[in-house]
Amino acid sequence: MVSKFALKCTKNTGRAKIKITIFNNHYVYPNITMTIKNHIFLILTISLLLTAIFLVTGCIDNKMTPDSDVDSHDITANQTTASDEEAVLKIFHAGSLSIPMAELEEKFETLHPNVDVQREPAGSRACIKKITELDKQTDILASADYTLIPTMMMPEYTDWYLAFAKNQIVIAYTDDSKYSSEVGPDNWYDILRRPDVTFGFSNPNDDPCGYRSVMVTQLSEAYYNDESIFDDLMGDNTAIEMTLDNGTYTAVMPASEYIEPNTKKIMMRSMEVELSSALETGEIDYFYIYRSVAVQHGFRFVELPPQIDLSSVDYEDDYNTVRLKTANGNIVVGTPIVYGITIPDNAMQPELGVEFIKLLLSVDGQNVFIENGQPPIVPAVTKDAGNVPAELRALL
Repeated sequence: MVSKFALKCTKNTGRAKIKITIFNNHYVYPNITMTIKNHIFLILTISLLLTAIFLVTGCIDNKMTPDSDVDSHDITANQTTASDEEAVLKIFHAGSLSIPMAELEEKFETLHPNVDVQREPAGSRACIKKITELDKQTDILASADYTLIPTMMMPEYTDWYLAFAKNQIVIAYTDDSKYSSEVGPDNWYDILRRPDVTFGFSNPNDDPCGYRSVMVTQLSEAYYNDESIFDDLMGDNTAIEMTLDNGTYTAVMPASEYIEPNTKKIMMRSMEVELSSALETGEIDYFYIYRSVAVQHGFRFVELPPQIDLSSVDYEDDYNTVRLKTANGNIVVGTPIVYGITIPDNAMQPELGVEFIKLLLSVDGQNVFIENGQPPIVPAVTKDAGNVPAELRALL
């Protein structure tokens, strides 16, 4: 018999493969008939196939058995291959975080070249409603008002949050804004009152910057001793109503389609950053905005007194005297501006979400916020550290 047979059991990315090679199936037995030769060949072939099956089983058993001789290098290689698979990290975040988040996205993708970070900026309330009302999935939720996470998401959609950055409300403008050479912290509300001046603020039903703009305007009345500031700027130019009960002011919001802003005086958009282009093109002269956004866009701005700009814990009791009731009945209380972040329970990539937040909380991440005019809270704080993922808890 001049037949050669080779069988090889191999491993390839966790799968056993078998290779059978018959180099020559010509058998020479002069005294045996062809029928017998065919039977012998058939028997040999079946035997070889059975042997191959047993060997494959052995390969698989060896791979799966803890006591096998497969070295740790093979296992590590397989794990590395799995971690190198392409992944998408989804982030819903407040519009005012757009620029720092874009910078963090670039840094994160450099560290994790297999990950595509996809961001969706919007008003913070609108971001959360995507999760709670529209059943959309995201790996990270970052809000311009940390209190929205416990009030709108907990405990059904998450059980933790981190407060990681601060901000304040300013009145932004450009050199081309009417009366730009006159405006300042002592007369900005009088400038906005002038008939030929237009200004903007975001929709309080959708965006924290919007309801904070309303709160700042109402707080201004006590600080400047002028009881008509809110009515002159907002009350008479929208359908927003302000009520007073036992020393607490409450702005009552109609449904968004019924706010009815006087478009000759006020521009209102769902997200505060949408007003930036209107200021740049001269469609409006001024708008209420976060200091960080004004810095990022190179706008000039009036820095308001801390008693009304919602920046300081020292004046939290004063801020608490103003509230806003959204169209869906939620009550928002005036508080210092603090940003919050969490990983929703329905996250598709929670491990990557943790890694991104670790970058955000790192010195590198803190510098991103500092350079963009938004002071980070160092270390980040939370109400219940026990629910925070362990890797993040170590950074608090």
